[in-house]
Amino acid sequence: MADFPRTTVDGISLSRMIVGTNWFLGYSHRSAAKDKFIREYQTRDNVAEILTVFFESGINTVMGMPTPMLSEAIKIAEDRAGREGILILTPGFELTPHGPAPGSPEKAFDEAKQLGATFCFPHTSVTDRLVDSLSGEIRSYPDLARMIREREMVPGLSTHLPQSISFTDAHDYDVAAYIQIYNAAGFLMPVEVDWVMRVIKNAKRPVMTIKAMAAGKLLPAVGLAFSWSTIREQDMVAVGTTTPDEAREVIEISFDILSQRLPGNNLQKTRSKKLLEAQP
Repeated sequence: MADFPRTTVDGISLSRMIVGTNWFLGYSHRSAAKDKFIREYQTRDNVAEILTVFFESGINTVMGMPTPMLSEAIKIAEDRAGREGILILTPGFELTPHGPAPGSPEKAFDEAKQLGATFCFPHTSVTDRLVDSLSGEIRSYPDLARMIREREMVPGLSTHLPQSISFTDAHDYDVAAYIQIYNAAGFLMPVEVDWVMRVIKNAKRPVMTIKAMAAGKLLPAVGLAFSWSTIREQDMVAVGTTTPDEAREVIEISFDILSQRLPGNNLQKTRSKKLLEAQP
């Protein structure tokens, strides 16, 4: 199988599919029990096996929060696949009513650099609290971008608010790309899907879309078909998986969709679907 299509962000080549990590780290958006299951099931070695599947298909871009376990799993996958991973980290840090707490962003960015991040995008839990809709600004962001550049990482924004993209473009902040929640179900999205679709279309920078399958509420073929069909060639889709087989499945489905073919993945088999199977 050929390598997955790529795009370029700040002069760096990235796979258009990005490996999401919520289903490695225990953030299911489903239930506390599901989170507990993920954290108990996923080990460094399990995550490394999944990452190896992605890396072998040329999908070597990984997005997540800074954790030593994730960094260790990436190193294992790099050795197995013979490809270097590219890490997009989304650190959080403490805020006060007046902005970032003194020293807190620096500490978070130092940790991201130490863990091998190429891209450092403050997490939505930070970004969206700094969005000032009255003035149309993102408070403190220029200073944050400067700190990230000083540590030789590429800055960007992770957000759930589409106005973050509009404000940033209007002020021409130092942002290489955006992380924006986007899915056909409107899951965790603050406005209608077609509005976010238009914001992504008009964005001046590439957009990394997340939650394509709405945390499992959409079938892969449905969520991925929507995402790949409605974003631009420079944009990306982050996909979370729990097992190597799930990784293979989303890769195959995505290749089919991008080639304008109906997905040919194996379907689930149940007794009630017996009549739907092709008859001789």
